[in-house]
Amino acid sequence: MNMGVEQIAAVLEEMGTLLELQGANPFKSRAFHAAARTIEGVTDDLAQRARDGTLREIKGIGEGLAKVIADLTLTGRSKEHDELRKGVPVGVLEMTRLQGLGPKRVRTLWMHLKLASVEALAKACAEHRVASLEGFGEKTEENILRAIESQRQFASRWLYAVAEEAAEPLLSALRAIKGVELCEAAGSLRRRRETIGDIDILVAARPKAAPEIRKTFTTHPLVTRVVNDGETKCTVQLGPGMLCDMRIVAPNEFPFALNYFTGSKEHNVEMRVRARKLGLSLNEYAFTRLPDGPKRLPRVKEESDIYQALGLSFVPPEMRENQIEFNLAQRKAIPELVRIEDIRGTVHCHTTYSDGRNTLAEMVEASQALGWSYWGVADHSAAAAYAGGLQPKRVKQQHREIDQIQAGLKGFRIFRGTECDIMPDGSLDYPARVLAGFDYVVVSIHNKFNMTEAEATKRLVKAVTNKYTTILGHPTGRLLLGREGYPVNMREVLKAAADHGKAIEINSHPLRLDLDWRWLSLAKELGVRIFINPDAHTAADLTHVRYGVGIARKGGLEPSDIVNTWTTSRVEKFFRQSRGD
Repeated sequence: MNMGVEQIAAVLEEMGTLLELQGANPFKSRAFHAAARTIEGVTDDLAQRARDGTLREIKGIGEGLAKVIADLTLTGRSKEHDELRKGVPVGVLEMTRLQGLGPKRVRTLWMHLKLASVEALAKACAEHRVASLEGFGEKTEENILRAIESQRQFASRWLYAVAEEAAEPLLSALRAIKGVELCEAAGSLRRRRETIGDIDILVAARPKAAPEIRKTFTTHPLVTRVVNDGETKCTVQLGPGMLCDMRIVAPNEFPFALNYFTGSKEHNVEMRVRARKLGLSLNEYAFTRLPDGPKRLPRVKEESDIYQALGLSFVPPEMRENQIEFNLAQRKAIPELVRIEDIRGTVHCHTTYSDGRNTLAEMVEASQALGWSYWGVADHSAAAAYAGGLQPKRVKQQHREIDQIQAGLKGFRIFRGTECDIMPDGSLDYPARVLAGFDYVVVSIHNKFNMTEAEATKRLVKAVTNKYTTILGHPTGRLLLGREGYPVNMREVLKAAADHGKAIEINSHPLRLDLDWRWLSLAKELGVRIFINPDAHTAADLTHVRYGVGIARKGGLEPSDIVNTWTTSRVEKFFRQSRGD
């Protein structure tokens, strides 16, 4: 099984870390870390380069790295990676994933205290053995224990993007089996939740196909352990530790099973309550008649027939959270939800001018390849020096390059924007004369996260009401499975955005997915316009827009609610109107 660019970059990054843990030559470990960043920015077909033997033509990729990348690209494995992993206990590598602990510090803990797992590290901190090491101390112990607690809190959850990536090869393998009539992901993956507990796969097939289905599933290359191998249900553990259930049902049971195992639990309870009111019992396999029920059972061939039988419009899987869907379905008012095909462009993207991996030209080319009509750059403002934030002179240089690229384009618009830091007092990083030179301004918080709800709300509301603000970026600053967002009265922020004609983004980076979907119905009610932005730092990241589409669908948004679906001229008009021009 071959790998994509993001997976290859992750392996190269891990190899660099493993080399650091083993005390290898620092130049070698840095070469792997640098290669990971380089590969993230490659827009060519790596598989074709591997077959042609041209990987070494990529700057910074030597013979050894080229071999590793070729192996990963074409086979999904690297002998060098496997050998490096053998030299480091799994628990030691896991320690490097704790916030605030890099490879050098973990190596010290491993070598000097013989700590080889997160559990052993927690015990050593509790016994104050870590504080005695040079360069650590009591404060470091406290921070490590907090990081461990945070990791434990999210230990059984996975990012949606990670779960989706793990599920797709399994679904493809099962669908290819003769005798499999239908095969779908269910559970929270089908509902496109931000994080996933485990993967649920449902297969419709005749009994004689079951042995091959089970064998294909339990022996798949992604499977590291078979937890259960039953006649109709198998459970396996996948490489990163994620569990995956696979159930086999009869084709006539599939619509019911798909609906039930998709959930949510609360949605299912309401479905059963509504069925009972009609004299029906609904479970994961069929409708059955209650004593006072109708003489004839509803005919169900597809999942939508279940909703029709209960007097409801079909509810898309993403909306099944028992929030707003039943009110809409009963009134036959379920909206036509936004689709990835509706997206015409995006405007929160970074380039090599700040902390992006691809140039302006490469990002434009990648956007055109997606069939978009426009693209907007939003590199960091000066205050974000750690991310290469642009000083005003650098902004002018970028604008000149944009003008040069734009001159050679027909039917495609480049918008000149910035991701401008919101300062602690709610003011914006750039002065008005600089902000006036952008087509639009994304405003975001990147520092001083330790705020009360009142402080955070005041800071955001002041930024949103600034004349030059166009879009509020990642509104709560959360990092899924890593950092809770700062507390904020989102109702007040949304009202301020509505009152001043500003937009709010769904930051569709898999680590953020912020604005939370639970606020989208209120945003729609207030008339707040929504952008779906990938916060792209590479050309490949542009496709992260699809995760934002999933969040928008969960919130019940239609194409008209999403600025990215509008024509270029209408987007231009919105940008002007947002600052009162």
